[in-house]
Amino acid sequence: MNNSTLFLLSFSVGILVVIQGGINARLGVLLNNTLLATSAALVMSASFTLIAVLVTVRELPSLEQVKLIPSYMWFTGGALSFLAVTLFYYTIPRIGISTAVIFGLSGQIIFAAIAGHFGWFGMPIEPVTIKKVMGIMVLTLGIILIKY
Repeated sequence: MNNSTLFLLSFSVGILVVIQGGINARLGVLLNNTLLATSAALVMSASFTLIAVLVTVRELPSLEQVKLIPSYMWFTGGALSFLAVTLFYYTIPRIGISTAVIFGLSGQIIFAAIAGHFGWFGMPIEPVTIKKVMGIMVLTLGIILIKY
């Protein structure tokens, strides 16, 4: 896949996150329980993922490969997904979807720059440059202008 396609897919993810956040936050309001909405969303997510795995995966990893994976990797991602989704559904009805997404996006941008700079999580190193810092500052100013 070329970079243009990957950029478009990444942009689409942002749209999907806003749509699902709005729908599921509203579900939490209607159920009067954020955790029930989170449970419904994550159960459906797991169900669709399982279907996709059954349809697309032709070969499972070997037992040796599975044993090499650190144990924390089996649960940390799920725990962080649970926390992120729950907090998103909790904050959206209280501060609004655009505010929740804007502040969430600013957290993502700042932390992604730090994580990329150090190559955390086994990802490629993307050094923080003056240009990148200026971009983050402009985005942060944009966030402030959008909110206030």
